[in-house]
Amino acid sequence: MAVDTPARYDGFDRMPLAGTWREGGSERTATDTDPYTGETLTEIRLADAADLDAAYAAAREAQREWAGRLPGERAAVMRRAADVMTARKDEIVDWLIRETGCAAPVAEFQWAITQRDFFEAASYPYRVEGRILPADIEGKESRVYRRPVGVVAVISPWNVPMHLSNRSVAPALAVGNGVVLKPAGDTPVTGGLVLARIYEEAGLPDGLLSVVIGSGSEIGDAIVSHPVPRVVSFTGSTPVGKGIAEKAGLKKLSLELGGNGPLVVLDDADLDYAVDAAVWGKFFHQGQVCMITNRLVVDDRVHDEFVDRFVAKVAGLQAGDPRDPATVIGPIINGKQLEGIQDKVARARDDGARQLVGGDPTGPIGSVLPAHVLLGGNDVATAREEVFGPVATIIRARDEDDALAIANDTEYGLSSAVFTEDTARGVRFALRVEAGMTHVNDSPLNDENNTAFGGEKESGLGRFGGEWAIEEFTTDHWVSVQHTRRRFPF
Repeated sequence: MAVDTPARYDGFDRMPLAGTWREGGSERTATDTDPYTGETLTEIRLADAADLDAAYAAAREAQREWAGRLPGERAAVMRRAADVMTARKDEIVDWLIRETGCAAPVAEFQWAITQRDFFEAASYPYRVEGRILPADIEGKESRVYRRPVGVVAVISPWNVPMHLSNRSVAPALAVGNGVVLKPAGDTPVTGGLVLARIYEEAGLPDGLLSVVIGSGSEIGDAIVSHPVPRVVSFTGSTPVGKGIAEKAGLKKLSLELGGNGPLVVLDDADLDYAVDAAVWGKFFHQGQVCMITNRLVVDDRVHDEFVDRFVAKVAGLQAGDPRDPATVIGPIINGKQLEGIQDKVARARDDGARQLVGGDPTGPIGSVLPAHVLLGGNDVATAREEVFGPVATIIRARDEDDALAIANDTEYGLSSAVFTEDTARGVRFALRVEAGMTHVNDSPLNDENNTAFGGEKESGLGRFGGEWAIEEFTTDHWVSVQHTRRRFPF
């Protein structure tokens, strides 16, 4: 039997504020464009401080009733949202390609992991557990109840917008909170508005989720300093994360910040396999992913052979229109980001790096930067800084100990990988890497079965997914019960 295709979502010139889809109160308007063609996708009148106040007030009010719902009712909304994702897959993938500039396989990947967020969140209402604590007072019982925090502020980035919004929004809602979401200005639709429509279609109560799209000058500070939210969940750059930590006050912070991920190739690695993983782990979504591989650290004994194989494979990557099924590398999200990448490449060459692969930007508006490969030390600009673009720097290491020292010689500590034919050796190496996660013989991007990750050092605070998500978005309430009469000292 044929399945009816639902009518496409519309109304993305407005946002869901305090239970109503409407324009914001700011005098400013934002234009959302396709990063490959420059086509205008939508124009949105932005939210102001009054809109933010209304969103927080509505979320706080709606949350009280929502937290009292049976676990099965909250879980059912998440399951229905996953079903909506299935029914609207083509529509969602199309939006991801047009708004983020990602190639079709990347859009499919984003769709899949966002749907997985819903499936995982559907289990959370049944996984919030309290406990009984021992007491040294006769007749006393100490109970610890796990309760939702109340309202959560979620601030998400433009690079993998739908998932990086929903990996916080879904668990926060599932355990009984209200949410106010601020998506990135480059991706307001896939980072917020599409999600809001999905939750609406799945039956989420009005006002429980608001999406505020606004300028930093009008609502940027207020969204984290506002007295209503008790948790701020942010994914983005380290400088912005530090600013949030200064402005948020006495709130719980869940921050995933920048990265400078090393992929280490030891002398006994399967080079063909390591090359495949390195190409995937570096050039996925034009390298615009926080846990992407930024530096390739290769043992001296296999360095030259690795470089030859890696360069040969990279040279065959097609850059261009993300709608073309053969395209691997699409456009950079905006002109400012493109200029920043090119500046890092130029400074790396000035630092002594040797460029093996590269080229000038192409495409209708000159936003497609082809893959770049450089040879250099850990001190060249593209190695010491997070590039966030299709640029790989290969670094020669004398031996395993030198490779470890190079891998750890960064202020970041988000993701990492090591390749070796000896699994035990790989695990020993992994345990010495200063990072939130290290993958042995796999790419950090191959994370389909586990969204729980976070960073060390300047890559942030907090963890995402699994039991960590429940911990982030709930709080302990200790209730003691004295079953027998006590005698007080006076």
